[in-house]
Amino acid sequence: MIRQGWLILNVGVWTGLFGSVGLIGSLFEKNKGGFMGHVARWWGKTIMMVSRIHYSTRGLSHIQLDQEYIFAGNHESSLDIPLAFAVIPKTLVPVSKIELRKIPIMGWGMTMAGHIFVDRKNRKKSMESIREAQASLITFPRSVLIFPEGTRSVDGELKQFKGGGLMLAIGTGIPVIPMAFCGTADANKKGSYNIKRKPVELRFGPPIDPAQFSFDTRKEFAVKVRESVQSLIENGT
Repeated sequence: MIRQGWLILNVGVWTGLFGSVGLIGSLFEKNKGGFMGHVARWWGKTIMMVSRIHYSTRGLSHIQLDQEYIFAGNHESSLDIPLAFAVIPKTLVPVSKIELRKIPIMGWGMTMAGHIFVDRKNRKKSMESIREAQASLITFPRSVLIFPEGTRSVDGELKQFKGGGLMLAIGTGIPVIPMAFCGTADANKKGSYNIKRKPVELRFGPPIDPAQFSFDTRKEFAVKVRESVQSLIENGT
């Protein structure tokens, strides 16, 4: 109980600190999200360090530094996001539920970082957000982090992928990197504040070209990406 309370305090303090630094720095940058992206990377590394979680990666060679990607993966734990920021060598813009924008400091930081907010309860507004994000990514290319399941899995089983977030790839031509978070649910289950010292791994697969898909075939695209993530979970490739 003492360790759990200390860990929660640590995470809260570091998140507030990095968020404040990112907010201040973002006020002076021309391209939204660049400075906050660097801050978020160090935030992710710090959260993993104070949580005392050993993490590893597989397939980082699939990521080319001069290419932007849509990173699409399974969602098992609250550790997934800091782990992604810690290891992906790109400035990431996550697709987030709109409720997070209302959280003080955190929501402001996410807005300054150029996060894409989606109203999951309103399909029309959700699609409007996706279209606005597509236009923004064409004007100012950057990498995006999405969880196509839409929410964290309670039982660890990979759920059906939704096509909304993946429409960003179809509309912009940005390739999708499938990725699999392995072991994060064992370290921290959904709804729990207890973090266990268990090893976790983030695996990346070869990029998937969205050029052969369209709005009408977005469900087939979602299936293809899901199959790639499932293969990474089961076989590591």
